[in-house]
Amino acid sequence: MTRLPAPSAVLEDQLCFALYAASRALTARYRPLLDAIGLTYPQYLVMMLLWEEDNQTVGQLGARLSLDSGTLSPLLKRLTTAGLVTRHRRVEDERSVAIALTDAGRALRDKADAISEEIICALDLDRAEFADLKAKLNLVTERVTTN
Repeated sequence: MTRLPAPSAVLEDQLCFALYAASRALTARYRPLLDAIGLTYPQYLVMMLLWEEDNQTVGQLGARLSLDSGTLSPLLKRLTTAGLVTRHRRVEDERSVAIALTDAGRALRDKADAISEEIICALDLDRAEFADLKAKLNLVTERVTTN
């Protein structure tokens, strides 16, 4: 049987703090790379989803990113103003707004691929370590959202 860590009120002993610090450090590492292509980190996440599958609804994007429409709408407006996406009501459901990439938005993907490569290199993990870390983080997310 695996022994659990002893309860502690020491900050450095907290998993939540380790995740918080790692998230802030990683996001800070992304910032100058994303500044160079004119995106914020949340905009980058939206663009990645659209590069995976174009023409998604605001609801689909929000569900994948765990963001509500109040947070997502201003972000999408800025991407529209930047000429990277278009927003339009869906013909089959007027209540739903679809987000589609523009040519400029599609063209940004090559630059973004280089960013992803640079971050992976900065982590200095081999493929197995990278896959293991990602799996463990996904497991943490799954367990805290379902329990």
